[in-house]
Amino acid sequence: MKIKNFALCAAAALAAVSIQIQAAEPIKFGMMAESSGPNAEAGVYQINGAKMAIEEINAAGGVLGRPLELTVEDNQSTNPGSVLAVSKLTSSGDMTALLGSVRSTQIQAVAPTVLKVGLPMVIGGTDYGLTHTNNPWMFRARPNDGYSAKVIADYGVNTLGLKKWAIVHSTDAFGNGGKNNLVESLKALGITPVLIQGFTSNSQDFTPIVLAIKQSGADVVSSYIANSTDVGIFAKQLRQMGGNVAWVGSPSLSTDTAMKLAGDALYGTYSIADYAVASSPEAKAYADKYKAKYKIEADLYSSWPYDGVHLLALAIKNANSTKPDDIKKALHAIKGYKGVEGTYTFDKNGDGLHGYNIVKNDKGNIEFVKHIDFVPKD
Repeated sequence: MKIKNFALCAAAALAAVSIQIQAAEPIKFGMMAESSGPNAEAGVYQINGAKMAIEEINAAGGVLGRPLELTVEDNQSTNPGSVLAVSKLTSSGDMTALLGSVRSTQIQAVAPTVLKVGLPMVIGGTDYGLTHTNNPWMFRARPNDGYSAKVIADYGVNTLGLKKWAIVHSTDAFGNGGKNNLVESLKALGITPVLIQGFTSNSQDFTPIVLAIKQSGADVVSSYIANSTDVGIFAKQLRQMGGNVAWVGSPSLSTDTAMKLAGDALYGTYSIADYAVASSPEAKAYADKYKAKYKIEADLYSSWPYDGVHLLALAIKNANSTKPDDIKKALHAIKGYKGVEGTYTFDKNGDGLHGYNIVKNDKGNIEFVKHIDFVPKD
């Protein structure tokens, strides 16, 4: 009887705390997401990851005794739409922090607004320059492309023994930045690419690029392609036209969207991946929770905003404050936080992760190969 009464009292106490938290003024996070346009599927994953983190934190008592509240604005998969979305989110003056997107070009577009309003923004864009342009409000929840290029080059040259490199890239901030970093990383290993080809995102015909690859004599294709849909289309056309070269590319190769669209055209390819299910217990637990909740597989589009929300909540808790400057300082102070993307130790530039996983597409299943980390330089 005493045990039963204790359980009832504990349940009542938790319910009372829950009511108090719900009644408290919420801490508001604003997110720009690709809810419409060509990248809308990625936007679904992004919102799912953030909402799941919000729900978990609120169920555990919120932050500083207050619930978290997420407001999402559609950026229409465009740069102008991104600027408008951030302007809408910040117009009321009651936002505590922001979450961006995985598109580096979109983050570039909103950076001046973020600098002006002075709110911490957690981003998924991987272009190196995003956290190296004197904007103190940018914090990245994925590794930057300075690391990705080193990992791609090292694994392709030293492990796979590939020497004749063709680089295919989208001509946006992500693609151009990744291509430049990869050229430098290959140069450090004594390799000059036999072909470099750029294309505009959301292309439908990659025939000229495929023919150029075949004529170049390349034994490996490496790609920095921003959109998963472009990866799927390019992969199918490459294989259909007899391009059977090895492929080591950026994280978009191992996204759920790209693999569904490309099917067996991506079998046997390697990619770097900031999120890999088998890379840690935290990543595995997240994958199981995500699939149970949404009935689809988790990937990087959902994992980084999930971590982003938890990182912001941790910073607010550690700072015991919702003031932007206090949150900024607390984010920089985070060391050794085990997220689903990896272990976060923020440097002075706002980069929290400093390495990548190598994964292989084994007949439609992503197989974790190894993790390569670098010591951050402050």
